[in-house]
Amino acid sequence: MAVFTYRQKVLFQHCDPAGIVFYPRYFEMVNATVEEWFDVVIGCGFPTMHGPMQVAVPTAGLSIAFTAPSMLGDQLEFRLTPLRIGRSSLELEITAHSGDEQRLKTTLTLVFTKRGAGKSVAWPDDLRAKIEKEINQVVEKNA
Repeated sequence: MAVFTYRQKVLFQHCDPAGIVFYPRYFEMVNATVEEWFDVVIGCGFPTMHGPMQVAVPTAGLSIAFTAPSMLGDQLEFRLTPLRIGRSSLELEITAHSGDEQRLKTTLTLVFTKRGAGKSVAWPDDLRAKIEKEINQVVEKNA
């Protein structure tokens, strides 16, 4: 798969009084994209992580550039590309587009944690293998 696409419509709840997406709402949309990627592509959704597994993948770092405004009713296509996996970290790039126009670009660093550990822990082998497979597809596609 390599690049995962998730479509979201800009709703009234996302907008300021002028009908433009209020920037913190983008973070919610980005998080929804990450959640969907873990569920659909990696096969381990947040309900499983936060429930039976007692783990989480909080955001440890985020860099974002807003390149054009989005308006009420716009259809946004979020494109998630996994870039790098470390012992306990994962770097993702997400861009949002409406048609041919890019609206934002963000790079996120997630960390794998266990409830009660108070620090990051190593990715389990099964999740690491699935994430590495996705990263390798990106590398092969760009080679």
